[in-house]
Amino acid sequence: MELGRTTNQNMQQKAAVVSGVALLVMTIAAFFAQGYVHSSLVVEGDATTTLKNIQASQRLFRLEVLGWLIIVIMDLVVSWGFYLFLKPFHAGYALLAGGLRFLYTVMLATAVSHLVVTNTIVQHSVGGTSDRVAQQVMDAITTFEAIWSFGLIIFGLHLIAVGVVAWKTTRIPKVISYLVVLAGFSYSLIHFMYHFITQLENVTGLLELILMVPMVIGELGFGIWLLVKGRRVTMD
Repeated sequence: MELGRTTNQNMQQKAAVVSGVALLVMTIAAFFAQGYVHSSLVVEGDATTTLKNIQASQRLFRLEVLGWLIIVIMDLVVSWGFYLFLKPFHAGYALLAGGLRFLYTVMLATAVSHLVVTNTIVQHSVGGTSDRVAQQVMDAITTFEAIWSFGLIIFGLHLIAVGVVAWKTTRIPKVISYLVVLAGFSYSLIHFMYHFITQLENVTGLLELILMVPMVIGELGFGIWLLVKGRRVTMD
């Protein structure tokens, strides 16, 4: 019995380290892929300029796609790692949290496939900037953004489930639990509004700016805690 408990605890601690590392790698990749490349190449509402930007920076755009693929892989790692780490605290919520993260990851992978399509269209355009090609590129990018945004509603629910598990155990600081739940609520609320309350798009955009800090700090803070403290956690 004691040997089994020790083995489970070792697995839990390893899951904490792996998940923490994966979250940090994912954060760096996201800052590059979305924060730097995507935001600099894609001009909302301007298909022609967007096509020209990508044609002029094809290598950079392919690096963005690579960044998203890394994120997808890291998300799969986190899905499994969170389940293993949280299972000893509450098996049911751990399964829910892991399952929601996996579902989000499937949606993200589907979204990223449209960036792969975008890259193919650009490569075949051979420097041309016809309205048809530009619109094809913009349609593919818009589909990527829409699917990803909808997936972030699920992602937010995942974080809420993680926060609930964390709240139920004394091994994880309450402030971490609170930040994770707040981040999850923010993700779900904002992207629900983007999709289902479109008439308030300006309000939603402002709300997103306000909640950006807790959204980032929530999951990233949990990842850092997993690396620093989670690897030494003991089961309740």
